[in-house]
This record gives sequence, C-alpha cells and structure tokens, in this order.
Amino acid sequence: MTTTIEAEAPPYAAIAVQGVARSFGDVRAVDNATLTVPAGSVTALIGPNGCGKTTLMLMLAGLLRPDEGTISVAGHDPRTDAAAVRAAIGWMPDQLGSWDNLTCLQTLTLMGQAYRVNKADARARGEHLLGRVHLEEFAHRPARVLSRGQKQRLSLARALVHDPQVLLLDEPANGLDPRSRIELRDLVRELAGEGRAVLISSHVLAELDEMVDGAVFMSKGRTMGDEAAAMVAEARTKYRVDALDRDALIAALRSSSVPLEETDTGVILRIDGDDNAADALAWIVGKGVRVHRFGPVGSALEQTYMAMNEERR
Repeated sequence: MTTTIEAEAPPYAAIAVQGVARSFGDVRAVDNATLTVPAGSVTALIGPNGCGKTTLMLMLAGLLRPDEGTISVAGHDPRTDAAAVRAAIGWMPDQLGSWDNLTCLQTLTLMGQAYRVNKADARARGEHLLGRVHLEEFAHRPARVLSRGQKQRLSLARALVHDPQVLLLDEPANGLDPRSRIELRDLVRELAGEGRAVLISSHVLAELDEMVDGAVFMSKGRTMGDEAAAMVAEARTKYRVDALDRDALIAALRSSSVPLEETDTGVILRIDGDDNAADALAWIVGKGVRVHRFGPVGSALEQTYMAMNEERR
C-alpha cells in the first residue's frame, strides 16, 4: 500500500501588498511598497519618521486609496470591498481618539455595536477585553481619567472588540511603562497564536526583536525587501564574548585562526545558529577561558535600522 503525504500548505497571507504607491501632491509618500503578513504571525514595519509607514497602514485600513499597486486584506481589496476589510481588521492608531465622558466599558460596547455586534455580546466582550488589558478597575470610569499608557491599552481593546482576523498596530507601546510593555509583548504573541495576522509599527526595536516573526523595513517610501532581510540575518550572527582575562580569550581564538573583532572587554564573533553558538561557548570554556558574558550583540532589528540610516546619510 502506498501512502501519500501531502506537503503542508504555506501560511495564508492575511495581508498582501504589491507595488503600492501613494502621493500627496508632489510628495511621493509611499513608492512601490511590497510586503506579506501570514496569518498567525507578527510582522514589524520599521523605518524612520516620514518614511511612509503610517500612510501604508492607512491604505491597508481602507482609509486612503493607493494610486498604484494592489492590496489584499483577509482576501478583500480595500478599494472595492471596504466594508469587508473594516470588518476583518482591528486598527489601533498612534493616538486614541476617545469620548472622554463615556466609561471604558461604554466605549467598547459602543464600538462593538458599530461593528454590528449586538449590545449584550459587545458588552460581554468589552468586559473580557478590559480584563485582558488589565483595565477592569476602570470599566465604569470615564476615559478622561486614564493616563496615556492606559489609553493605549484601551485602544488595543477597542481594536479587538469585533474579533478581527488582522490587527494593524501603530506605535502601540507609546506611553507604556515597563510592565505594560512586557504584557503587550505577551498579548501580541497570544493574538498571533490564535491565528491572527499582526502588523506592528514601532520604534522600540529591542522589544520588537522578542515579539515578531519577521520585519519589513521602509526607507523613503519604499520597502527594502531582500536587502533588509540579508542585513537582519547578518546581524543575528554577531555574538559578544567577554572574559575575565580578555588577552587569554583572544589568544585562544587566534591560536585556532578564529576570525574575531576585538572590543574593550572581549571580542565579537560571527556564529550562525544556536547549535553553533552552544558549541563555540563550550569550546572557549574548554580552553580554560573564564567567560562571564556570551550572547547576541544586541537587537538585530536595531542594528539593521542603524545601518540603514548610515546608508541614508
């Protein structure tokens, strides 16, 4: 008997953008942008201020029409099926526009009803979401009493009230304290684990490194594609090794012709993959070198961003 094993289907592209452009008068805000965000994943959208990130996200949300190119969100074109796109996405803008006299629960209930969720279900979902973003104590208090960070959390709950397939998060960590940032990171990973596609724009790159599955870099309105992917991959190979006796560390590595870059406290090595990193550490310690720090140099996304800006200058 012959058993046929079918190849696993690739993840569904919940967001697909191809060759998209948008101008405002003579200013080309987005130029030939291309990206995909698979369902069940978190993708970062990274670039300096003014590079076109927010304009691109507004087009994905159906709030701006592209001049050129194609967009698909949850299988729908925002230009021809805007209602379906709005139903499929949860949009969290950089700043929450709120009705200050409404309570947090009233805000979520009203937003749910705007998405045609019946009032009882919208209220129940609002109560659940307030707990999920740790605002349950403010359920019956007006939104005007919330701090900047608390309003960010309410904004995320509002984006989730209609149970969307796709989340567009524009600078969600703005105003959040360290604990709230960690909770946001964990929540975003949970949301992706539920099968949602998450596109997140942020300048907090070190935290994005621990949150995202992939990244899209933008510069002067263009997505960088393979060029940026190669830069991220290269940055992920850089490991810092610090030893109590720096000279002994360098001597051990050079005796075996290991390429290295010297630092004030140790060296930087190029190591590809976790298994090779574990083997490298074991080898160094086996040479009698007392290592007190070993790990990636830093955020690969941050290194790539800085390299982009150097090229931009």
